[in-house]
Amino acid sequence: MSHPGRVHNPSRYVVPSLDEVLSFTGSAVAEAAQSLIPSASETLIDRSVARMASSYDYDDASLDSRYPRPPSAGQGSAGTDQGYDPNFVPDSVKTFVVHLYRHIREKNVYEIHQMYDGSFQRLSDRMFRECPWPSVEAIAPYVDNDHVFCLLYREMWFRHLYARLSPTGRQRVESWDNYCSLFSVVLHGVVNMQLPNQWLWDMVDEFVYQFQSYCQYRAKLKNKTEEELQLLRQYDQAWNVYGVLNYLQALVEKSAITDVLEREKEGLEQFTATDGYDYEGGTSNVLKMLGYYSMIGLLRVHCLLGDYHTGLKCLAPIDISQQGVYNVVIGSHISTIYHYGFANLMLRRYVEAIREFNKILLYILKYKQYHQKSPQYDQILKKNEQMYALLAICLSLCPQNNLVEENVNSQLRDKYNEKMTKMLRYDDEAYAVYDELFTYACPKFITPSAPVLEEPLTNYNQDAYRLQLKLFLYEVKQQQLLSGVRSFLKLYSTISIGKLAAYMEVDEPTLRTILMTYKHKMHAIDGDGKIIPNADVDFYISENL
Repeated sequence: MSHPGRVHNPSRYVVPSLDEVLSFTGSAVAEAAQSLIPSASETLIDRSVARMASSYDYDDASLDSRYPRPPSAGQGSAGTDQGYDPNFVPDSVKTFVVHLYRHIREKNVYEIHQMYDGSFQRLSDRMFRECPWPSVEAIAPYVDNDHVFCLLYREMWFRHLYARLSPTGRQRVESWDNYCSLFSVVLHGVVNMQLPNQWLWDMVDEFVYQFQSYCQYRAKLKNKTEEELQLLRQYDQAWNVYGVLNYLQALVEKSAITDVLEREKEGLEQFTATDGYDYEGGTSNVLKMLGYYSMIGLLRVHCLLGDYHTGLKCLAPIDISQQGVYNVVIGSHISTIYHYGFANLMLRRYVEAIREFNKILLYILKYKQYHQKSPQYDQILKKNEQMYALLAICLSLCPQNNLVEENVNSQLRDKYNEKMTKMLRYDDEAYAVYDELFTYACPKFITPSAPVLEEPLTNYNQDAYRLQLKLFLYEVKQQQLLSGVRSFLKLYSTISIGKLAAYMEVDEPTLRTILMTYKHKMHAIDGDGKIIPNADVDFYISENL
């Protein structure tokens, strides 16, 4: 098991292929089994691996004076700050881990959720606002040194570190190591615990976030110390894009979630009705739900890479036009629609993007007050504002106001009415507004390749964003001449080519080119390869009319 103050052998970070991730070597399960106490009547992971399918080759104290400030960002590990003792475990933390461990063993999903979503946040606010939680080694004796529970605890430990403090390069690598160990246990073992969907979603969401964060971190080379550069050289495969994609894809495939969703369409499965839990049989929901959420994670990763077709293809098994398990956790719901809508925007499927943005914004407008105490509330509000900006872009490029609910439209006009008016002009000021809104609302694109650690060192963390912005503005500029065409098409039901050319002050061959361009730009290809219209007005040319 890895430790918060130590980085392991570099060979641990060789990027696994998908077959290797799915293949069973037994090492992860053996490690888990050895660390579980022999007298435990029921462990978090079944020690027997014989049942694996052979087809897979593949409350709470006040703020403690021991934690006066966050650990120094220049230190190699969180536990090296003089004001923080990683081995000191307050009584409230002992109580927390003991009860959480017991509830997980008893598969008490309700109590697990209360402790995970409530007690953990309250303890973090009161005792660990500016320092990490106690180390996993310190709490392990209180949970029978259970290997799986320790992996889950460290996942929360690193998530808290990212949320409240600034992780060092070593801690970023150690978090990758912990995710590899945790996902390996889930993939190669027979996990018999049930966890809340909120926790399982947070695992996948945080996994992708930390990948994105690491790519941004290693792309800022200019002010890196020699120690940080050496760490990048030594662990050059940590958070490798292929490793991230392979783990997510392995969770999808091993869980067989696509087959589950197909059987649900045929009425043979009750996946959505039970929110992914097995209330009768009591079987684990962990692998199944991690596989389900990994499809959303894959969409997000591919959006960060600028591969929108592949991202939407990964999400295809989930029918977002219907209620689904992705709706249950608000973070999952918002992330799904945000990335789905953005991908459709970049693929010129404006109508689909407008339709989904409208639905999610109406949902947030109605229900956001119920999430005010949630630790995710600020993120909900941020994504809400970003999606209004994306909706403003979509409606400026493809006016379809009939698809937007009155309440959403009212909010949109309050926020962006002046800017939307400017965007319709297609002058330099309009391009500046498109630039501003895109920059505010787009994902934090990443360059997945490892940096070249040679002098002179430069920052390249903005390269991927600049490329996507350039492609987007190029598309906007292509539509400059089309704005005039749309005005005349809405005004006339029939008009001759010559007359329309005179109005637009171009010759007839040029007008025909503009009309064909309008036809092309106002149609897109959906996921099934069908041509779909985006325009609110259509036309055809018959001879010279």
